[in-house]
Amino acid sequence: MRRIEPAAVTGVMSREVANFRTFWLSTTFSSLIEPMIYLFAFGLGLGSTLVKNVEGIPYVEFVGTGLVATAVVFSSALPAMFGTFVKHRFQRTYDAILAAPVDVEELVLGEMLWIGLRAGVFGCFPLLVTIGFGLDPAWGMLLVPFFCLITALAFAGFGIAVAGTVAKIDQFNYVTTLVITPMFLVAGTFFPINQLPQGAQVVAQFNPLYQLVTLVRGACFGFDTVDILRVIGLMILAFVMWRIAVSRLGKRLID
Repeated sequence: MRRIEPAAVTGVMSREVANFRTFWLSTTFSSLIEPMIYLFAFGLGLGSTLVKNVEGIPYVEFVGTGLVATAVVFSSALPAMFGTFVKHRFQRTYDAILAAPVDVEELVLGEMLWIGLRAGVFGCFPLLVTIGFGLDPAWGMLLVPFFCLITALAFAGFGIAVAGTVAKIDQFNYVTTLVITPMFLVAGTFFPINQLPQGAQVVAQFNPLYQLVTLVRGACFGFDTVDILRVIGLMILAFVMWRIAVSRLGKRLID
């Protein structure tokens, strides 16, 4: 950490901010509309006919708070994978950045921080939409951006590490199908994981998205005090993913 130059990290981030200004409107639009579609389909569709309440919560609010994790993973892992691969293989952006006084650690950290901050904001959108569907605001919701940030950092590091590992962009299909989709489905977003077989419940406990969903619902409904161990676990995961991302991408960038 002593080798990290803040100016180099902010330089990487400023480039991403400048680039984001060219397409922020479409990204923000989709981040607002997608949770509304989910809430209409699952929350109001199933919630008005088949499922009224889950664990004492109206189903539309149960789904809405769970969609925070969905927004985080899809706005962090996927942009990290595809964005890193394109900038490295096709645009040669990273070659230009490394020609400046920036090393791989600072490059990866800058990318992760930008993706994490952006995903942390987008992760709050489903919560805002759910408030419009009847969710009562709570002071604990102020912690949700922080929960989203540390989770997004972990998935951003994961995405960069994957991009530094695969040989072809088509191989991302294996990652999204075998890793991201199962994690997204078994995160407690649409149904409580206690409905799963015992073995699947144990596996789900190690799912970072499930940890995020639990933290978000705790912040919104006050079931329990904030589980600091879940927060620490996500922070450790983010740090580990950063180191793995630095290692994998560094092997591709440095001859």
